[in-house]
Amino acid sequence: MPKKTLKSITPSVERMRQIKSLRLLGNWIYAGNLWHINRYSASMAFFVGLFIAFMPIPGQMLVAAALAVLFRCNLPLSVGLVWITNPVTLPPIFFLAYKLGAMIIGVPLQPLKFELSFYWLTHRLEDVWQPFLLGCLLCGLFFGSLGYFVINILWRLRVARMMRERRRRRRRAGKLLAEAEAAKQEEPRANVPD
Repeated sequence: MPKKTLKSITPSVERMRQIKSLRLLGNWIYAGNLWHINRYSASMAFFVGLFIAFMPIPGQMLVAAALAVLFRCNLPLSVGLVWITNPVTLPPIFFLAYKLGAMIIGVPLQPLKFELSFYWLTHRLEDVWQPFLLGCLLCGLFFGSLGYFVINILWRLRVARMMRERRRRRRRAGKLLAEAEAAKQEEPRANVPD
């Protein structure tokens, strides 16, 4: 189960209180929902992590951590989901976001010959920044919301399934108990001579 796996790798609050460097962050770092997995903290962490993953900003992990604290959602999950946009997946994701933004604004696609230089950032980026940021914002909102609702639905389905299984086990135990009681009551009658 994902909840048990995440719980096993997440440090306990007592363990975190022993780490001296975390004391600099204050008491907010020990808030319950930042480290526990429940429906709200998991679904909101998916929204925060996926939304920030599509934002073309430096320090995505720090922003995701700050938003996790602000919205009181699971911090490791929020920060981990940011890595959907890693050095391998970043170019195609951002290119598709740019295409989406250009399509919505109605701007023709510019040929993107990316160079990691100050000239490219100051001259070429100004040609594409509006459709690029719009596409990133829309993708972030869409996939963040999708993650939020999918986790919420899956969580509810899992809880409903667990409730059904619990009811089934109780019914089965009730039937076994009733059968045992009936067998007990019939046993003395069988031993009584006619």
